[in-house]
Amino acid sequence: MEGPVQVTCADGTTAVSDRVVVAVCTCRRSRTPPWCGTSHRRRAWQRTAAAADGDE
Repeated sequence: MEGPVQVTCADGTTAVSDRVVVAVCTCRRSRTPPWCGTSHRRRAWQRTAAAADGDE
């Protein structure tokens, strides 16, 4: 999505981001919900690199 973005959460609260580009977290590992904190990227990259090396 491109900002500014306003999201209404399941509990009725509203989260607003004025960043140019935002992503909504679906993995629930973000430290800044509901926005994606990209914490999953490092793990996914490590798994992909290990698979390419034949470690998995």
